[in-house]
Amino acid sequence: MKTYSAKPQDVTRGWFLIDADGLVLGRLAALVAERLRGKHKAMYTPSLDCGDHIVVVNAEKVALTGNKRAQKTFYRHTGYPGGIKQRTAAQILDSRRPEQLIEKAVERMLPKNVLGRQQLKKLHVYAGPEHPHRGQTPESLDLAARNRKNTVKELADG
Repeated sequence: MKTYSAKPQDVTRGWFLIDADGLVLGRLAALVAERLRGKHKAMYTPSLDCGDHIVVVNAEKVALTGNKRAQKTFYRHTGYPGGIKQRTAAQILDSRRPEQLIEKAVERMLPKNVLGRQQLKKLHVYAGPEHPHRGQTPESLDLAARNRKNTVKELADG
C-alpha cells in the first residue's frame, strides 16, 4: 500500500469564523493552530500548507484562567543594552491592539520556519465583532459547545 501525499493543487481551503468572547486563550490558540496547519484533514501532509483561513473576532474579550490576566508577563527586547521590556496580559488586552495576545499565542504553536510563517498569514484576528471577510462567507465554529472547559464559567454566566 502506498502512502498518500497531497499535492498543492489538491488542497481546498475553507474559511472559518470563531467568536473568542469568553473562550480560554490557550484552548482557542491550540484549536486555531491545528486548523491553520490542516491537521484536522485526512489529507494532512506535514511538508505542505493544507490548512484553512481562520477569522477570530472579539479578541479583546478572550478569557484567561486563574490569575494569568494580572500575573502572566510577556518580555521583548529592543536590541539595545538594558532594553528588555515587559507587559502583562492585562496591559496587552487593554492596549490599542488586544488581538496581539491571540496572534502571539497561535504563532508560538506553529513551526518556526517558512511553512509556519506561510500558515500564520491565514490567521485574521480582530478586536471587535466586525471583520472585512464577509465576502468569503466564513463558516462559524462554536468552540464553547465542543467542551465545557473551553469557556470560563464566571464569564459565561455573568
